[in-house]
Amino acid sequence: MKVSTRGDYASRALLSLALHADTTGPTSVKDVAERTGLPQPYLEQILLALKGAGIVISKRGVGGGYVLARPASEISLAEIVSAVEGPITAGDFGHPHENGACEHEGQCVLLEVWEHVGEHMREHLSLFTLDDMVNRARGNVLRLPVHQEIIPHTHS
Repeated sequence: MKVSTRGDYASRALLSLALHADTTGPTSVKDVAERTGLPQPYLEQILLALKGAGIVISKRGVGGGYVLARPASEISLAEIVSAVEGPITAGDFGHPHENGACEHEGQCVLLEVWEHVGEHMREHLSLFTLDDMVNRARGNVLRLPVHQEIIPHTHS
């Protein structure tokens, strides 16, 4: 899986909001763009997608802008990425045993592997919250979560 620019920008914008959550009131798109170095027009689109996913709330008018809809500790990187990129998968290959997905030699074996890889990516990104990123950005370096699972293999 490759996180796109959209996923990276969404994560950076939300980290900026989380870093300044203790300030009074919402943060304008212009301020987020200036703090993060992200292009404002693209950032506006991303924040609208994050609003649609219920991750941020917007306030209109003078002093308007965006705030996190929930505490940073309740927003994972997996949620952010999937909100702007769609489901986190290793590829769009289908699922084993659905709609004739296993009609060709070896296909089902590989589909199961790709499905497992996508699940692992979703689980791993779910281990990281915006709050974790805030702590790291402030120099409170925490150990990264370790997720180890051994995939059994057999030799025939």
